[in-house]
Amino acid sequence: MEQTPAPTLICIPDISGFTEFMSSTDIELSSQIIPALLNKVIYSNNIGLKVSEIEGDAILFFKTGRLPTFKALVEQCRLFYTEFYKQLNLLDQKYGYRAKGVDIPDVLGLKIILHFGEKISAVQIGKNIKLMGEDVIIAHRLLKNKIPFNEYILLSGNILEQYKGEDLEHNFGWGQLHENDTTYKHIGDVSYNYINLEPLIE
Repeated sequence: MEQTPAPTLICIPDISGFTEFMSSTDIELSSQIIPALLNKVIYSNNIGLKVSEIEGDAILFFKTGRLPTFKALVEQCRLFYTEFYKQLNLLDQKYGYRAKGVDIPDVLGLKIILHFGEKISAVQIGKNIKLMGEDVIIAHRLLKNKIPFNEYILLSGNILEQYKGEDLEHNFGWGQLHENDTTYKHIGDVSYNYINLEPLIE
């Protein structure tokens, strides 16, 4: 069943260092750690996001209807990150001795992409909801960018446009909004802002 295309918030928390971790640990260990981290992120959702897909090292969340406030959206991302690290440190204590010399918290991290599309279709395939539309592609492309940090919140120009009537905070005490853009093949130039998350665990 396909729903009428609707304005949709896309949120993608993505585990950085996933490939390195998977290549340096055995499947038994990685099958314990990665699902536990993804579950922690999913259960830290306080703003009514729905899960479309779990993509190995990432969760594709979406939300139609009224957007949360900008402050609530950033706070949700901060919570994803801090809860992710609480779980990461617990897993390191439990399984770190089996990681063949890999310091789990040093290898794995989290980055979060926020994007907005005016016309995104939610297509039901079996029990799953598949998001369709150019903006879904753009959100995934934004995972490859020119941000000089490994862990961050990226807010696309599209999502910031939805808050243009608000007096947006640019400094959150722990992080500050910075501007950048990246050119993507077949898409063109995409502007975005980003916030470094790393100070939250330093």
